Amino acid sequence: MTVTIRDIAADAGVSVATVSRALSGNGRVGEATRARITEAVARLGYQPNDLARSLHGGATGTIAVLVPDITNPFFPELVAGIQAVANERENLLLLCQTGEDASTAVRELRHLRRKRVDGVVLVGGLAPDDALGGALAGMPLVTVDRDTGLPARWSVRADHRSGGRIATEHLVELGHERIAHVAGPARLSVAQERLAGHQEALAASGLEVDDALVVHGDFGEAGGYDALRTLLRRRREFSAVFCSNDLAAVGALRALDEAGFRVPDDVSLVGFDDIHLAGYLRPALTTVRQPIHELGRRAATLLLEHAVPGGAERHEVLEVSLVRRDSARSVRGRR
Repeated sequence: MTVTIRDIAADAGVSVATVSRALSGNGRVGEATRARITEAVARLGYQPNDLARSLHGGATGTIAVLVPDITNPFFPELVAGIQAVANERENLLLLCQTGEDASTAVRELRHLRRKRVDGVVLVGGLAPDDALGGALAGMPLVTVDRDTGLPARWSVRADHRSGGRIATEHLVELGHERIAHVAGPARLSVAQERLAGHQEALAASGLEVDDALVVHGDFGEAGGYDALRTLLRRRREFSAVFCSNDLAAVGALRALDEAGFRVPDDVSLVGFDDIHLAGYLRPALTTVRQPIHELGRRAATLLLEHAVPGGAERHEVLEVSLVRRDSARSVRGRR
């Protein structure tokens, strides 16, 4: 038999309205009365009806996250951070994959709106259009990692420009003067910021900023592989490569090996993200570490604590750091 709030009210000796106020947290309920209601809930095994609650305009205890590509190791770790906070707050998390397609995102957002989710964490990078803006209108939203191109009052990201500088400064400190860059997709803000940081570090060191040493990939292994092969076909000298993410570095490592270059003996290689695979490559990958799990945690916390009507606007930027491993070597130490 299903236990209802009427059963709780009868057991606790209060009105149905009082039970409703106590369970929803809306309205004043005396401590003694609240205690009796809590005891009745536990004794009778009452489970709130989230659907009924949502139909009356209340919270459903459900949030959603939209990511571009769940096969990229960056995103499962990000989702794990969101899931951790959802579990702590006893929220259900729904996961949607957009495939970098705005029409897919619009369709998923419309489904989520019908399910009355309490809010959405969105990894940006989608081409903004009126349909996307309309699908997001009025929905509590936190953007994470990438710029959406749409107005957003709550966001969390890593300091990508600083990361680009850190990676390139490390290679400069190792004595490299011709440093190539396998950049991410030119339309993505994170790729733009990492490229800008790379170029700033070169300029600050008095080194040439050579556009021929920059090739854009797609943040995947195949993109890194193809980009490195493009660099080699240009026949421009370089002794080091900074890749805009770790998956691209995996592809670049394969392309260098096929071309007869040893890493780091002939070419030094640095990535970005510090996905869990980075330390297991041979050689282990020197990379810029994003606090990926913490990005997810902060995004979920912003959504559940601040992304509400009247909530103060917040934009958080998390620091990145260099992880030194075996794939980058001083030119003075090359054999």
